[in-house]
Amino acid sequence: MTDITRDVLAERVAQRRTFAIISHPDAGKTTLTEKLLLFAGAIQIAGSVKARKASRHATSDWMEIEKQRGISVASSVMQMEYRDKVINLLDTPGHQDFSEDTYRVLTAVDAALMVIDAANGVEAQTLRLLEVCRSRGTPIITFINKLDREVRPPIELIDEIERTLGMSAVPFSWPIGMGKRFHGVYDLHEDRIRVFRAGEDRVGEDVEVVNGLDDPSLDARFAPEIGQARDDIALIREVTPPFDRDAFLAGHQTPVFFGSAINNFGVREVLDAVVDIAPAPQARVALQGPVEPSGESFSGVVFKIQANMDPAHRDRVVFVRVCSGRFERGMRLRLQRTGKEFRPNTVVSFLSQRRELLEEAFAGDIIGIPTHGGLQLGDTLTERNEPLQFTGLPFFAPEIFRGIEVVNPLKTKQLRTGLVQLGEEGAIQVFRPLRGSILLLGAVGVLQFDVAAHRLKHEYGVEARILPCPYTCARWVSADDPAELERFVEGNLARVAQDAADAYAVLTGTQYEMKVIQDMWPKIRFHAQREHAGLQLEAA
Repeated sequence: MTDITRDVLAERVAQRRTFAIISHPDAGKTTLTEKLLLFAGAIQIAGSVKARKASRHATSDWMEIEKQRGISVASSVMQMEYRDKVINLLDTPGHQDFSEDTYRVLTAVDAALMVIDAANGVEAQTLRLLEVCRSRGTPIITFINKLDREVRPPIELIDEIERTLGMSAVPFSWPIGMGKRFHGVYDLHEDRIRVFRAGEDRVGEDVEVVNGLDDPSLDARFAPEIGQARDDIALIREVTPPFDRDAFLAGHQTPVFFGSAINNFGVREVLDAVVDIAPAPQARVALQGPVEPSGESFSGVVFKIQANMDPAHRDRVVFVRVCSGRFERGMRLRLQRTGKEFRPNTVVSFLSQRRELLEEAFAGDIIGIPTHGGLQLGDTLTERNEPLQFTGLPFFAPEIFRGIEVVNPLKTKQLRTGLVQLGEEGAIQVFRPLRGSILLLGAVGVLQFDVAAHRLKHEYGVEARILPCPYTCARWVSADDPAELERFVEGNLARVAQDAADAYAVLTGTQYEMKVIQDMWPKIRFHAQREHAGLQLEAA
């Protein structure tokens, strides 16, 4: 491996910014993702998310079902360069049925960009995702979108953010008008207005700029909206605390930007904020202690697995967040779970489905390793033969269950292959009952079953029936005494199944039935979540 000095390594790490975009469905998240790529020069033309019948689709939506429904159901990884920084952008599913995938993505980033629909304000899924960010101490930048429509007053939106999210909102920009009377955005730090003109698709620096709020021409051009904006801005400056980067990094403050992603307006300011105030890669938590990104030895964690990104090649890509050191193509890696070593030579970086062969990567980067199996979600990869296991990538107990069977019995093998791969991805949880031949699917939301059936048909050539199932509750089980766990399994064969990682889980029809079983087996531990590094106990 090529030598690199600690100073050079620290410089490369400091250049990285790794963040996820989160929102409620239809807030404009995928559109903003594309426009960020557009402003960074990573793409030349943005597809229309809504133009489902057109040949162009959202750059970050590669799955066929996403193109048909116009929603994101899988997370996408995109790398780009902007202002001498390497930006790793992760687009997440907005739909609540895919919250597990979003949670795993949030374990791999150092910041989040929250997109809010200015007409709807803070919505349910936004709140859930914010709770995840808060629990991990992830700093959040807020973009209030769709100012080109008739929306709620900006002061009302700021107040709602502070009340519902429990953090101080610090506007970096302020809109002048809305809808057909949307005139532009005032930059509170630069003391200038960027003028909006409907129908202009500007990406460069040729947007008209007016310095200050007191230019007499503004009253003639933008009255009465400019007067309201002046009043709002005066109030905001009086009651809003100054931006405190330490409070932002601690998750207590969120900088707020206004704009219209579909019209490219306000996008550059958000991209600049990612570069200027979002943190460089942070230390990652492991069982052995925190791992600093500037550490000389390479380490990484598998946070996402995706099969069939390229249906023509039936490929399988493992996404790894580089946590420390430097990755170099051809270097020998050790899989901590098994102790096995391998040497990946076709590691890639991504711009959604576009790939580029990767020569090197540093802490904060997301790399893709094509594989035919052997790696699991939560796996730790290292350069050296030293014990290390990153934590914080849990699987949650499913809330909805369905049975699944193949329409054509001759396709049984393909069905099992497809389900194994979908289960290892975390796209859906697959359980094999110890008694009975029908496999069970577990999910957080019903849309996951539709996606699983669609992918089985189009990616594996298997038409499957989704069947009703009597179970509504699941808990993974463990015990200090292996013999006690064996007795439990033998005594509950009709209720016990194994998941994709061969962990035992007990399934019941009601919460009450689960409580009865827990009381009957006091030496068995029941878990609401399972983590790769071991079962974690959560209140059932």
